[in-house]
Amino acid sequence: MQLKKIPNHIAFIVDGNGRWAKKRGLPRKIGHKYGVEAVKEIIKACLEYKIKFASFYVFSTENFKRSKEEIENIFDLLQKYIDENLEDFVKSNLKLMISGDISKLPKDLQKSLINCIERTKENDELVINMCLNYGGQQELAYAFNNMIKDNVKDATPEIIKQYLYTKNLPPVDFVIRTSGEQRISNFLLFDLAYSELYFTKTYWPDFNKKKLEKALKSYQNRDRRFGKA
Repeated sequence: MQLKKIPNHIAFIVDGNGRWAKKRGLPRKIGHKYGVEAVKEIIKACLEYKIKFASFYVFSTENFKRSKEEIENIFDLLQKYIDENLEDFVKSNLKLMISGDISKLPKDLQKSLINCIERTKENDELVINMCLNYGGQQELAYAFNNMIKDNVKDATPEIIKQYLYTKNLPPVDFVIRTSGEQRISNFLLFDLAYSELYFTKTYWPDFNKKKLEKALKSYQNRDRRFGKA
């Protein structure tokens, strides 16, 4: 598919894993397992379309309210994904970044994430930003607290940006949320200021390259004026 406009930074709110499983009479953990497979396919598609930055809302600060069993399953799946795909990340020139406070994640998962970040830090084909234990309001509080520590007196959007988890990422051009919900759920509040939004009823495990193409076709018709007439 030929596209005239490609978002530089695309962000995914990966919603609906549990409902996908429930609809099929399966445990929620199966939905999360297939959700990981969807992430893999979308990363490949992003590479194909020459998208440079892709953010995934993997685990929010609010997700800690879920059952201990489900949380552990999500973290186990994530660690397995990182460990098994590390060499592919290196070979495919993918760079891993993390937005959020990973200090509350399991120690082994932290080690795997930090190792992957270190191994891929020089890569530049596609930056994968995983938002883990992430909340947009919490990110702003984190930034403002550090600005106070640094005695910043006159804050500007440019200064605030330098204190965010996403300080090394460009603004988000295009946001895709799956599962039919039409809200941003505390996701990248600062960086979504002028983002185009796209909502689909498709549950995340069923979101594939074809579904991404449909979303990107919608993006072609957006007129991004950034406040201009």
